[in-house]
Amino acid sequence: MVLKGVLKFFILFAPQNVIPMTDIDSYLSFALKLFMVFGLTFEIPVVTLLLIMVGIISTQSLESKRRYIIVGCFAVSAVVTPPDGVSMLLLAIPMWLLFELGLFLAKVLIKEERKTV
Repeated sequence: MVLKGVLKFFILFAPQNVIPMTDIDSYLSFALKLFMVFGLTFEIPVVTLLLIMVGIISTQSLESKRRYIIVGCFAVSAVVTPPDGVSMLLLAIPMWLLFELGLFLAKVLIKEERKTV
């Protein structure tokens, strides 16, 4: 359903005198890559929370490395998205915000855990 809408969207950008000839292999490869990248992106809070709760890394350590993590989000999004700035931002900003969400949830859970102990 989504792929059909995306294909129609791209066809609308073709000039009137040009017949769009989509290569299904390239289109499906692009779509699957996009779905995989965004699917993995939305696992960031789970991974962050899991690493903190298991004790592999602390919230203080992640907070001190926040600058590097943000740069890493932008670097990863620059590699996996098409070569335009908008696509990079559309992936990097959610990655960053989802990391912050995972960090926030970990702090809340740790605080509640300390209250109950």
